[in-house]
Amino acid sequence: MRYNRVFNPKFFHLFQKGRYSKDRFISDLIAGVIVGIIALPLAIAFGIASGVTPQQGLITAIVAGFIIAIFGGSRYLIGGPTGAFIVVIAGIIAKFGMTGLTIATIMAGVMLVVMGLCRMGAVFKFIPYPIVVGFTSGIALTIFSTQMKDFFGMADVAVPSGFIPQWVCYFQNIGNINWPEAALSFFCLLTIIIWNRYVTRKVPGALIALLLGTAIAIILNSSAGMEFATIGSKFPSLAGGMALPSPVMPDFSYDTIRELFSPAFTIAMLCAIESLLAAMVADGVTGKQHHSNTELIAQGIANIVTPIFGGIPSTGALARTMASINNGAKTSVAGLVHAIVLLMIFLFLMPYVVYVPLGCLAAILVVVAYNMSEWKTFKYLLKGDKSDIAVLLITFFLTVIVDLTVAIEFGILLAIILFVRRTMQTSSIRVIDEESIAATEDDDIAQAGDIERLDIHKGVEIYEINGPYFFGLAAREEDMLSKHPTRTYCRIIRMRKVPFIDSTGVKNLRHLCDMARQRGLQVVLSGVQPEVMSTLEKFGIDKELGREHIFDNIVPALAYANDLADKASKSE
Repeated sequence: MRYNRVFNPKFFHLFQKGRYSKDRFISDLIAGVIVGIIALPLAIAFGIASGVTPQQGLITAIVAGFIIAIFGGSRYLIGGPTGAFIVVIAGIIAKFGMTGLTIATIMAGVMLVVMGLCRMGAVFKFIPYPIVVGFTSGIALTIFSTQMKDFFGMADVAVPSGFIPQWVCYFQNIGNINWPEAALSFFCLLTIIIWNRYVTRKVPGALIALLLGTAIAIILNSSAGMEFATIGSKFPSLAGGMALPSPVMPDFSYDTIRELFSPAFTIAMLCAIESLLAAMVADGVTGKQHHSNTELIAQGIANIVTPIFGGIPSTGALARTMASINNGAKTSVAGLVHAIVLLMIFLFLMPYVVYVPLGCLAAILVVVAYNMSEWKTFKYLLKGDKSDIAVLLITFFLTVIVDLTVAIEFGILLAIILFVRRTMQTSSIRVIDEESIAATEDDDIAQAGDIERLDIHKGVEIYEINGPYFFGLAAREEDMLSKHPTRTYCRIIRMRKVPFIDSTGVKNLRHLCDMARQRGLQVVLSGVQPEVMSTLEKFGIDKELGREHIFDNIVPALAYANDLADKASKSE
């Protein structure tokens, strides 16, 4: 099996050489049915919370779940809408409408496909963990905040967007709480908690709460005349059932693409991070290995196709993936079965969904928000390095108070800055002040103490660069030059520990050579590795400096420099 290909879906390998058996199919069938039932209340809840209809949440779970199962790079990943997108989707719809969301999602899909084709799957592993936890916890708190209106039955209250304005509004309208609806919401919340903790996780507590909450609402309505806000009261068109929507391609324009680029980028980043994180967790549980670039392409295809059918952004769902694994899933066929189960529900049971109370869905999302919050991990990271704490808190508060798009973009910028900072900590440039140096490039041999040592002429100075020679080293280089203005005749730049050099590093190296020439010094390079030498040749540094002044080893480099300095000192 060739896993070096950029697009290599796991599904297409299932039926080769009789690998897929009847026993595997039965396991996948059972897991897929259970996960499909689990996904039902979540898909509906995520749809409504995002500001779209419940059928759009289901369509997303059906179409995206099917595509991700077919084209994905993981055996186990279950695709569909997730809580991470609620805040982003609601913000895009509020500003650009449903058409804007459709275009942004398609753009995000294209970005994901490009990321996969460019083999960027491994890059997401380097995003600092505090950034991921920061915006995940921020999203969780935002979801919790948005559900308080339905949880407490404030149907007639106009709740503004924004975390702080929302809570100001809630406190101002405490008198408008509908206590019967609040009691039903608390009942559903306790049902989920108790069922998951003390009964079983095989059958999700969210489904039990959905069934019990709906039954109680119907009984109280018919016997006591108590009315509850339901999906039907919010979306009365669902009572007649639903048919699969026809695909519709939105109109693209340059101005629309430009305006939606930032939200689309946020969707793409969230999708990539969440799906690859879920795939890695699944790998850890099952001992299998996913193909990250294939997964990015599959997620991209899903986000291109799903909105054409009226869906919303989708990604790999960790909770549903783990439920699938825990219920015996063996392959991606479980994801297909899950999508088919949801399709059957969509076609035949949607008229009954209208009776589900909104407070019940709010309770389900409160539990989702709690599970997303990672408060234990958040608390644990607060004990770490100050820079990690700063990144965690900045990303968290930007997500909650400002905007998730800003948090994602700022988080990526922070990740880059942290990477440069930590790379700088592994790179250094120093002057060798000793009067002699070991006649070897191997530090282990040099530290043994039985190696010949070479004398360094007083007119020779040796600068040693350790680590990548890139733009982050520029400031240290300037400091080093200012501290060593001594009169010399030759300068050796020892580069044996430089694995690569970028264009800024080349510029700084040229600057070192120019300053040396102004002082009448000859620059000699020592221990230049092949990759670094190739870069220097591309920029013409070898010709400017002269190939005769570039050496593979410190021994001939120092011999040449000592001879040069000896002749120069005698001629003065």
